[in-house]
Amino acid sequence: MFTLPPITLPGIDEYAEAHSAPDPAQLAGVTGNDMGMGHLVSGRLVSGLLRMFIHSIQPKLILDIGTFTGYSALSMAVALPDDSRVISCEIDPERAEVARKNIAEAGYADVISVRVGPALDTIAGIEEPLDLVFIDADKPNYHSYYSATLPKLAPRGLIACDNTLWRGEIIDADSTDSDVRALRQFNDAVAADPRCESVMLTVRDGVTLIRRA
Repeated sequence: MFTLPPITLPGIDEYAEAHSAPDPAQLAGVTGNDMGMGHLVSGRLVSGLLRMFIHSIQPKLILDIGTFTGYSALSMAVALPDDSRVISCEIDPERAEVARKNIAEAGYADVISVRVGPALDTIAGIEEPLDLVFIDADKPNYHSYYSATLPKLAPRGLIACDNTLWRGEIIDADSTDSDVRALRQFNDAVAADPRCESVMLTVRDGVTLIRRA
């Protein structure tokens, strides 16, 4: 039987969190723990990484694919320059309402727009260039989201895809998990795509960064 190796050495993630900036106060209470699904939130290290990107890119428009509690959208919104905004896509109306409540309580309802429905429909209606895209949604559609957003990237735009190592199971060639198979196909397609340059980071559950070549 295939035994999953740790993505990092035991204790390394905890050490990294302890030596990184804490989450902004606006993110308190949006972890998903109250819904019993805290594991679906991208986490402090990814949150901090996204804010570092925003500090460097100074984006005007961010697309967040997979709203859940609003954690990732808020993680990015708190670092945005003035007159910038986030469009966040959520397929589940109940989760969208929870996210809207969290976003409003944090004071960012004018910055973050939660769109309910298929993300591909939302993407198709966006005409402005995307400065930053964060993909953390249904894994079988990762390639579709990537294909739809890559042509819309601003010249210095960046796509960040979460969970691309899937707890290390991505290297299990015998895995029958549909998410693992979808992510493996996505990872292979991005690595072979001459239109882009990518780098896969072993941060938390794997984050792949993509820009147009």
